[in-house]
Amino acid sequence: MAIVDVTVIPLGTGTPSVSKYVASVHKVLQKYEAEGKIHFQLTPMNTIIEGDLPVLFEVIQAMHEVPFSEGIQRVATTIRIDDRRDVKRSMEYKVDRVKSLLQER
Repeated sequence: MAIVDVTVIPLGTGTPSVSKYVASVHKVLQKYEAEGKIHFQLTPMNTIIEGDLPVLFEVIQAMHEVPFSEGIQRVATTIRIDDRRDVKRSMEYKVDRVKSLLQER
């Protein structure tokens, strides 16, 4: 299972706010999550998604297409992939592990 950090940036929106595009992108994520294919977390700066890497690439492409479907002519999407194959780790595990180490001090 991989964990992916994704940011979709619609360019030329006419306003500095992009929250309506973020909401539209998250409808795609909700669909994939309802199908049991991914798990995701919205943050103030990006979206974290976990799942099988081929599915994640499919999801990222669907996310990237959303602003185009809403009339935007240019979209910049950044992707960072954490693909650890020796053990299975979830997003929650990674955060909980750091918190437990902080409490040991």
